[in-house]
Amino acid sequence: MTQPLAAGLVVALVSLAAILGPALGLSPWLITGVVAVGMGGLTLDAARFGGRGGHVLAEALPGGQARLRRIAIHEAGHLLVARQEAMPVRQVLVGSLACLRAGLNTSGSTELEPPAHAKLPPEELRRWSRVLQAGMVAEQLIYGQSVGGSDDRALLGRLWGLSGHDVESAQREQRRARREVEQHLRSLQVELQAEAEALLALAPRLGRPQAGEA
Repeated sequence: MTQPLAAGLVVALVSLAAILGPALGLSPWLITGVVAVGMGGLTLDAARFGGRGGHVLAEALPGGQARLRRIAIHEAGHLLVARQEAMPVRQVLVGSLACLRAGLNTSGSTELEPPAHAKLPPEELRRWSRVLQAGMVAEQLIYGQSVGGSDDRALLGRLWGLSGHDVESAQREQRRARREVEQHLRSLQVELQAEAEALLALAPRLGRPQAGEA
């Protein structure tokens, strides 16, 4: 939940309580206390978690493991295809807490070595197309659809645009690359799942120390 949406929800609940409170016998002091707690929580979220406290909390709850596993599948897809393409990976992060600790406002990240030049040759663009789309393809294979990858698509679009290619050519090459990645990851689903489980084991959650921490 985003910070504006959370604030709007608090305001809506307070307004509803103010209207229905007298009929339900709610004390004005109770309503005031709820407002104070709600706004205090939003302030703490903004200060400590950059407005992503809801994500951090959701991943710490009993159902959070399933959320983290999906993120791990996405990042494992990037990792496997990056290895195939001999593209160096700096780090892989799974979960909002791990990303926040690294100063990133996201739920998962695979950090690659940036291109040496802004304008890339076609074959290099195809490599980036395969690696950047691998997370979405991995999700599609395991879950039937992809919910992540907006940042990957945006970066891929910028790389093709900066290299001087028209939109039609870029989209055609990206579709081709996606088909290649799908074929590759479909043959490596066991490895994909195993890589995701390894990443998941390293993902920190509130109330559970990261692997290697005391």
